[in-house]
Amino acid sequence: MERTLFLSLLIPSLLLLQQCLVHGESDVASGQKSARVDTGKLSRSSFPKGFIFGTATSAYQVEGMAKKDGRGPSIWDAFIKKPGIVANNATGDVSVDEYHRYKEDVDIMSKLNFDAYRFSISWSRIFPNGVGKVNWKGVAYYNRLIDYLIQKGITPYANLYHYDLPEVLEKQYKGLLNRKVVNAYADFADFCFKTYGDRVKNWMTFNEPRVVAALGYDNGIFAPGRCSKPYGNCTEGNSGTEPYIVAHHLILSHAAAVQRYREKYQTKQKGRIGILLDFVWYEPLTNSKLDQLAAQRARDFHVGWFLHPIVYGEYPKSMQEIVQERLPKFSKEEVKMVKGSIDYVGINQYTAYYMFDPHQAKPKVPGYQNDWNVGFAFERHGVPIGPRAHSSWLYMVPWGMYKAVTYIKEHYGNPTVILSENGMDDPGNVTLSVGLHDTTRIHFYNSYLTELKKAIDDGANVIGYFAWSLLDNFEWLSGYTSRFGLVYVDYHNLKRYPKMSAYWFREMLRPMKH
Repeated sequence: MERTLFLSLLIPSLLLLQQCLVHGESDVASGQKSARVDTGKLSRSSFPKGFIFGTATSAYQVEGMAKKDGRGPSIWDAFIKKPGIVANNATGDVSVDEYHRYKEDVDIMSKLNFDAYRFSISWSRIFPNGVGKVNWKGVAYYNRLIDYLIQKGITPYANLYHYDLPEVLEKQYKGLLNRKVVNAYADFADFCFKTYGDRVKNWMTFNEPRVVAALGYDNGIFAPGRCSKPYGNCTEGNSGTEPYIVAHHLILSHAAAVQRYREKYQTKQKGRIGILLDFVWYEPLTNSKLDQLAAQRARDFHVGWFLHPIVYGEYPKSMQEIVQERLPKFSKEEVKMVKGSIDYVGINQYTAYYMFDPHQAKPKVPGYQNDWNVGFAFERHGVPIGPRAHSSWLYMVPWGMYKAVTYIKEHYGNPTVILSENGMDDPGNVTLSVGLHDTTRIHFYNSYLTELKKAIDDGANVIGYFAWSLLDNFEWLSGYTSRFGLVYVDYHNLKRYPKMSAYWFREMLRPMKH
């Protein structure tokens, strides 16, 4: 449909539709036809039978109540105390207060026809000290959330770690740098399986462990903010070794938790467990052999860093050759535990970049990103790889979705995949009226889902898709200056307003008629 016609048909219906959702009516007030949104060729029937559509959030980004009801601080609570780290010195202390407003948010999901909700469990809300004493108020919150999701017909997908290590463990033994964290995490996971596993049948161990290791320990721009001097503004750290040590411990923590689940709970609870990995698609800038090798190195150091050990029991050969003795090794027993430790893999896919060989000498001080030995480009022959969203890193490149999913299929034995994050952002200061008319986001979802469908039609074993995010929320370093939500949140009063893209999903996900 031509864009102006599309808007003219849609905008008058928007407030009516909004009232529908807010007041819980399945259709507009009697006597008026329900407004329909054009979803092009996409519908539930475009995807395999039983395909799951959901939305996603994370604990620190939406819950609030960061210092209340017994929650202990995480490394992010400590990290953002440094002035200037987060835009406008924002925090997640209140965020969008899902802790109190979860019923409203679940009701919105239900009315938008979503099947599932991917949320994370805050480790320090359950164990304020990382281990030992349980905070039963925190336990009760997740029980309430899970029970209400099920009551409303939404399947819970619980992720056990989204950047938020308990700060106590960081202080006690440097957290993820210490092998002790493996058992502490496995104990936390075990508690969650035991407590919630009668109702939660879909588990994720870690969200984007690569981001945790790289941004936390190579350039230090994420918690806990460690790096070598040439790579960032850090007071301590080693960019050449610490990212690899942390990644190694994250993989072992994941595998230890999966082992606990499989040995103690899976047979009885009949659930499944996986890990969530971010994957930028890296396209060679030219057809030269050197650029093709650069793109492959980037893929190995990005998604291969975690998926290769889990599927094949070792790090990618390119990493072994380049990083050498700085790369930790798995013992034979660890290989047994790590290899095959997923029932599915979650892939968070947003964007794509061009890669080229930079023909540069080795740096004097080693670092994880430098070990790739690649150059990044965002245009070719003066043409951008795609239009940019608000975030500087996010170019909208739908064909990258197809290539990323197909790569996982072809290089890792076509595992069961959940496309666990995908979305784009607008500026945080966008007004309500402008924010609701998010036609660019509709185009983004339409084009990316079309490419995902193409990959599935070509044999990729993808069983679900989660839009990021349900709500505008605390977006890490960007604070509240970036809006990824399907639902606009007024940060002054925390009122929720579903955007045009929310109604696009509502229409696309209408139950199929038999």
